[in-house]
Amino acid sequence: MTDNLEPETSTGTTRALRGRVRTVASRMRGRDRDAGAGFVEYAGLMILIAGIFTLIDGLGLDGLISGAILDAVNQVIGG
Repeated sequence: MTDNLEPETSTGTTRALRGRVRTVASRMRGRDRDAGAGFVEYAGLMILIAGIFTLIDGLGLDGLISGAILDAVNQVIGG
């Protein structure tokens, strides 16, 4: 039994894997790592928030939520 815990791979495969890891790491840390992602994330967040507001309004939970917030604030300020 050998003490080597690394999987047996050819030298070419190891080099290719290391090169790929280096490429991925440089893209994650590079100057342009988030190029174009900001708009997509912002749009997705806006769609999510709009969906939540629509759901709250559609289910008629707006009065219930407002009442719960008012009760919590009154408990905190002692009113």
